[in-house]
Amino acid sequence: MQSAQQASVPQSDADRLRARAVWLYYAEGCTQSEIAGQLGINRVMVVRLLADARRRNEVRITIAAPLGDLAGMERALETRYGIGRVILAPFADPAGDPTKVIAAAAGNFISSGMKSGMTVGVGWGRTLYNALPFITGATLQDFRVVSLLGGIAAARRFNPAEFAWQFAELFQGEGFLIPAPAVVDSPETKHALLERCGLAAIFEMAGQLDMALVSCGGISQITTSYRTGHITESDRRSLVETGAVGDVLYNFIDAQGRPVEHEVNARAISVQLDQLRRTPERVLISGGREKHVALRAAILTLSPTVLISDEQSAKALLAEG
Repeated sequence: MQSAQQASVPQSDADRLRARAVWLYYAEGCTQSEIAGQLGINRVMVVRLLADARRRNEVRITIAAPLGDLAGMERALETRYGIGRVILAPFADPAGDPTKVIAAAAGNFISSGMKSGMTVGVGWGRTLYNALPFITGATLQDFRVVSLLGGIAAARRFNPAEFAWQFAELFQGEGFLIPAPAVVDSPETKHALLERCGLAAIFEMAGQLDMALVSCGGISQITTSYRTGHITESDRRSLVETGAVGDVLYNFIDAQGRPVEHEVNARAISVQLDQLRRTPERVLISGGREKHVALRAAILTLSPTVLISDEQSAKALLAEG
């Protein structure tokens, strides 16, 4: 359904507007807010123009770098960790950031994996957000997207609501968001929100997913913007002292993938790990040097059916005893 702004633009002008938005975003590297200012439209319309362009296959992003033979490592990881399918992106720099190459591999997998009638739960983070440009959208029927974690007040690009909304837009689906912070001040507040503010219904939907797309986070240092304001440095040190090596949807876990006994876990507004493990298709999308320990722990706790990572992270996982 078109917005009032879209409906008022003739088709030829709409095509031109979409093309300009695409050029500014992909060729000139403008942010969505900058594009909105230049074109005299709101940011919501920019998101829709970009999503529409991807659905029409007007935007295609390719990776020109030569692909190494990663099949052996993929099979080795599948065997060692009992994963149904491993997809590795080539990445030669052990000290570099593989976010973009993992995102590209994830975008290709997601593009071919979404079908009408599906209910898909989504997490958040840099890798998932960076996968959006690599996803070829489509118009799907009866398609639902459920955010698996609360939001943040100081919203940046990695706000879970932002990713879930844009993901739903790509497939013309319905989006179901959690209208609460990712971490609240007490377990009592969490209980009240779940029982009296309608959040329980969304978590019930999360128990009926066909697929979950999630990432994991390390805890060696707080560098990612989505943690700001929720996990303090004091919290981080305390979590490390209890044995936490990272988190999946703010469920903090130790090196063996076991939830740690810490009050932050009791304050997180997110789907619990035991519920997530019951999802038929569990896709873990993550990698990077600072996440190697957390990634292994996430694999142990989630038993993912699909792992999408990078070459260097695979080497680290296989080097584990």
